Amino acid sequence: MARDTTDLRPVTSVEDLIAHLKTGEKPQERFRIGTEHEKFGYYLQDLSPVPYEGETGIAKILERMQALSGWEPIVDDGRIIGLYGAGGEGAISLEPGGQFELSGAPLKTIHETCRESNQHLAQVRAVAKDLGVGFLGIGASPTWTLAETPIMPKSRYDIMRRYMPKVGTRGLDMMLRTATIQVNLDFSDEADMRRKMQVGMKLQPVASALFANSPFTEGRPNGLASWRCDVWSDVDNQRSGLLPFVFEDSFTYRDYAEWALDVPMYFVTRDGRYTDATDVTFRQFMDGALKGRIPDPEPQLGDWTNHLSTLFPDVRLKTFLEMRGADGGPWRRICALPAYWVGLLYDAETLAAAESLTKDWTFEEVSAMRAAVPRDGFRTPFRDGTVLELARETVKLARKGLIARGRRNEEGNDESFFLAPLEEVVARGTTSGEELVRLYEEQWDRSMSRVFKHLTY
Repeated sequence: MARDTTDLRPVTSVEDLIAHLKTGEKPQERFRIGTEHEKFGYYLQDLSPVPYEGETGIAKILERMQALSGWEPIVDDGRIIGLYGAGGEGAISLEPGGQFELSGAPLKTIHETCRESNQHLAQVRAVAKDLGVGFLGIGASPTWTLAETPIMPKSRYDIMRRYMPKVGTRGLDMMLRTATIQVNLDFSDEADMRRKMQVGMKLQPVASALFANSPFTEGRPNGLASWRCDVWSDVDNQRSGLLPFVFEDSFTYRDYAEWALDVPMYFVTRDGRYTDATDVTFRQFMDGALKGRIPDPEPQLGDWTNHLSTLFPDVRLKTFLEMRGADGGPWRRICALPAYWVGLLYDAETLAAAESLTKDWTFEEVSAMRAAVPRDGFRTPFRDGTVLELARETVKLARKGLIARGRRNEEGNDESFFLAPLEEVVARGTTSGEELVRLYEEQWDRSMSRVFKHLTY
């Protein structure tokens, strides 16, 4: 997330929180696509991670990006930690371990969001080249230990780093050593939100297999197709993973709000300062738990917005839906991720087909699939078949949905050609993570420098 929100409107009841979620509703003609991707900066000379400080550090890259783009700086305690386009063009932010993130603007087509990502990557290359820095598209840093990974000076991350080891064993790995591609999508009303969230949550393990791309840890194969997805098995299970109530036919905004109310908070901001609030839930905050600890201790809408951004289910509900199951990867995957989900969810007929495919899938079945995919990838069993068969079927459905949308570029191509990387993967029948290990073992003489070269933007 690029920056935390300030919204001083008071929160007086649960109804206010539900009403906030409902403000995301919009007619289909106003549906947009927001693509986010993270990448690892490293020094070309020795493959070491890029720290925040120094003449060739992350802060210097942000300063150069600011000069090139004209975007406004995001500052935390006097330090530049990101940039944002004042005209709604998107934002650049830092993840805890220095992962460089583009949070794209809400755009009408995948043509536009792909062009945006490519323009961003071109700017990053131009800025970083003479600093001796490259950027890597992969789901987890392939060589660095936790101790070697730099820590970004961002107040919310200080709080998270202290809290994570109390609630899981893999939280610091998630923060410091993983990277993702996400897409943010719209809904028209509560029923549309329900359908998209249910389909998205059930198919998220399939997407994880399609985008599995983190098979190396600390300089060697880790035995997994997606180490990143495996990390999420024990980060903070109060706030992450699958949500059983989403599988219910009666699932509503209220259900999500009531769940979020009882998840511990991370922080509250007042006057630009962060206060650790990990010992209280938002419901307790509403009941006065922070009186005497912070100025203006009554909850504000900005507090709720920030709290929602610290929840990590496989599909996250805010005033839009975030699809969160994919590893970071090469630039073509940045475009393929929104293509997959837009194809499945934005065309009415295809959404109905995806809903029919997944309608009777149970929470227990999807949980088992989700647990197995990081290791077994497409070989993961599901009922009488495998995840590979589900991947092939859903990619075909996504293609139909994109063709039906009919959003063409200047050359007359619709959005379906962005699915090509996924069609290649399912035709091959092995995940990208497995293919990376094959290349590493058979063609690259077990050289990690070849891995970096192969995946550098």
